Amino acid sequence: MTKTIFTTLMTTGMLALVTPALAQEAQPAAPVQSADPAQSAQPAPSAQPAQQAAPAAGQMTPEQIAAFNKAVADFTAAQQLQQSGDNAGALAKYEGALPAVRAAVKAQPENKDYKNFLANALYATAAAQAATQKFDAAISSYQEAVPLWREIVAANPAEANNRNVLAGMLVQLGNKQLTAQDKAGASPLYKEATDLARKSVEAAPSDPVNKNLLLSALIGLSQTSSDKAVMDETLAMGKKMMAEGSIDAVNKPSIEIMTGQKG
Repeated sequence: MTKTIFTTLMTTGMLALVTPALAQEAQPAAPVQSADPAQSAQPAPSAQPAQQAAPAAGQMTPEQIAAFNKAVADFTAAQQLQQSGDNAGALAKYEGALPAVRAAVKAQPENKDYKNFLANALYATAAAQAATQKFDAAISSYQEAVPLWREIVAANPAEANNRNVLAGMLVQLGNKQLTAQDKAGASPLYKEATDLARKSVEAAPSDPVNKNLLLSALIGLSQTSSDKAVMDETLAMGKKMMAEGSIDAVNKPSIEIMTGQKG
C-alpha cells in the first residue's frame, strides 16, 4: 500500500529556486571583508611566486571561486533546461555543478548562502534524477539535502514553501524505507513530515497541496505506527477529501484500499 516514490513532491511545484551572488576574490589591500556573505576573503599572495600558500580556514582558493561561479552559471542553465522539459540535459549540468558547491560549503560551513544554494541544488538534482528514472540517485540526493533543509526551516519556521519541501522529501525517504520493510526507520521520517505538514494545513487549511501533503505523511505513518488515533485520522481525512474531490492522484489509491472502496 506504499505510494509511488517521488510523485507527490515533484508535482507540487512548491519552490522557486534561486542562485546566490557570485563568489569574489577579495583584494589583498582591502581593510575589511565584504559585507556580502557570498563573497569570500582570500589570503594574501605568497611571498614566493613559485609557491601558493594554502588558504586559511574559511577562505576559498581562486580555483574554488572560479569553479563555484561556473557552478552558479551551470545551475541557472540547468533550471532553464529543466523548465523546458530537458531533464537529462539539466541533470548533467546539476551533477557537474554540485562538487564545486559542496567544496564552497566545506570551505565556509557558516556561510548560509552557500548552504542554502547546496540545498536548492540537491533538491533540483533529485527532481531531474527522478524524471530520468534514476530513483536511487534521487534518494541519495534527498538524504544529503534533508539536513540542510532542516536548517533552512529552523531558521524561518513560518515559511510554508520550505517547510513543505522538507516534509515532501521526508515522505519520499519514508516511502523508500517502508518499501524495504524497515518500519522502524520509516516511522520517524513520517512523523517529522506529519508535524511539518500539519503546520501548513493549520496555516492554510483550504490549500489542497497542504492537505495532500499531510495525507501522504499520515498514510505512511498509519502503516508504521500502532497508534489507532493515527489510522482514525488518516481514514477520516481521506474520506473527507475523497468526498469533496480534493484528494490527488497519488493519495487516492491508498485511501480507496484503506477504506475498502477499492478491492
